[in-house]
Amino acid sequence: MTLRPEQIAALPKVVLHDHLDGGLRPQTLLDLAAAIGHDLPARNAQDLAQWFVASANSGSLERYLETFAHTTAVMQTPEGLHRVAKEAVLDLAADGVVYAEQRYAPEQHQHQGLSLQEVVDAVQSGLDYGVEQAVRAGHRIHVGTLITAMRQEDRADEIAELALANRDRGAFGFDIAGPELGFPPTRQARAFQTLREANFPFTIHAGEADGVQSIWQALQQCHTLRLGHGVRIIEDIADADDPERARLGRVAHWVRDRQIPLEACPVSNLHTGIAPTVAAHPITALRDLGFAVTINTDNRLVSGTSMSQEMTLLVTEAGWDLADLEAATLTAAWNGFAHHDVMQQIVAEQILPGFAAARDAV
Repeated sequence: MTLRPEQIAALPKVVLHDHLDGGLRPQTLLDLAAAIGHDLPARNAQDLAQWFVASANSGSLERYLETFAHTTAVMQTPEGLHRVAKEAVLDLAADGVVYAEQRYAPEQHQHQGLSLQEVVDAVQSGLDYGVEQAVRAGHRIHVGTLITAMRQEDRADEIAELALANRDRGAFGFDIAGPELGFPPTRQARAFQTLREANFPFTIHAGEADGVQSIWQALQQCHTLRLGHGVRIIEDIADADDPERARLGRVAHWVRDRQIPLEACPVSNLHTGIAPTVAAHPITALRDLGFAVTINTDNRLVSGTSMSQEMTLLVTEAGWDLADLEAATLTAAWNGFAHHDVMQQIVAEQILPGFAAARDAV
């Protein structure tokens, strides 16, 4: 039986890959832009939301990233950062998310003089307030941040130290983002070494705009624990659509054998040209081959998506069922960067009961 949208909306969800500056509410963007005199390409929330999706749907990661000039422009004050962070939590919680990692690059929010720590403090205060408000509304959600460095700016050493300074104040991990092609993760190798020596987890964007070599570098030269996107690992698999005939290359074997989580973002990946449809997206073939796939939003405003939307499309277009969604959700939960006892509690008290209730309803 096909799951109905309202059933999917009620499912407990885990999102590991969601950019804070890619998930603003359109009306919030309008409000904050008006306050600082920043010109936007549309004057009402509906048209603005449509503009973002149309601009993102170019098939190019570079063009996709250009849309962030507008979102980061309004995230340069403590008030703007606090509001965006608070609303991100509330929107995720309302969509059934019980655990979320919000990633953002503090270096992108210093244009009006904020220090890196002031940026982190403003975001964290917004997240904390959002969690409190969500609980009052009946939605229990656990949220942490992934402090992110922009790979083209080469400030990763400084940002890694910032992440470590905030590891007991809401920072769960580290990431590098930005244009992947031409900016290999090895450029930031020293930062990753620092984090490893401090026993601090990190993920790396790899296998989105660049191929298997980028994934190999992230894994074997930088030692990432997860792959941000990672779905171009499919390029290292012959006959990937036929599990009985599929032949995995050496890197693909490494990723599958060690169950390295893939932070797949289906709708966003359509926009950046990885696949033409959700039905053709590599996530399903990779699932069938035993890879550790997870479902994520990437950028909710920019791609016009949500966790419920991602799951609904996988069900209606790629034939996923409740068991598939539960498996991906549990994979995400057990690979979250929060401590194991925290994830254990979320799984036992929210995820497993939520999916059990959904099975009973079906």
